[in-house]
Amino acid sequence: MSNELVHPELADVHVDEDSGDLSRSEVILKGALAAGAVYGVAMVGPFVRNALAMSGGGDVGILNFALTLEYLESTFYKEAKTRAKASGELKSLIGLLADDEQQHVEALTASIKQLGGKPVAEPKFDFPYDNTAGFLKLAQTFEDTGVSAYNGAAPSITSKEVLGAAGSIVQVEARHAAAIRLQNKQEPAPDAFDPSLDESQVLTAVKPFIQ
Repeated sequence: MSNELVHPELADVHVDEDSGDLSRSEVILKGALAAGAVYGVAMVGPFVRNALAMSGGGDVGILNFALTLEYLESTFYKEAKTRAKASGELKSLIGLLADDEQQHVEALTASIKQLGGKPVAEPKFDFPYDNTAGFLKLAQTFEDTGVSAYNGAAPSITSKEVLGAAGSIVQVEARHAAAIRLQNKQEPAPDAFDPSLDESQVLTAVKPFIQ
């Protein structure tokens, strides 16, 4: 694996569960962040698709992975209300995103319970940024990573209802990504299609992270 990181900020995100016993969802999230750090966020979707297929967790497992991802984003924006030192339009946007992500957490928790599953516990996160610019850089990386992760998970979903629920979330996540990109003075939708990778590239990416 190359030592050169595309997104070093992702490599510095810490995901820690209180008991020290990582759930399958946390392992996949850590692997997705690692894949994004080394190969770029375009690699996260293929990594997630392969990891979920190998874990055999079914729809509940996929929803628990999505819940873990939403925990990360919800905590990130909740902290940013005071930590990012934002003002004006950005401050309002952070409040909106924090509320959206919390609603995603609640919706996914309810869906998992409806399917007879047990929602994973919320991990503790540590986010590596010091100022508004650092927040915006990490926010854009998180949002692009989240969209890619949802796209990677979707093909493994068997229930039409669950697929519909995930689709309704990823559409909002894509809007979040566009809004953050505008704050960074970048194109909100730089590509007409999300990039894809061939099988050899996916296998090269997942090999360091999955046993």
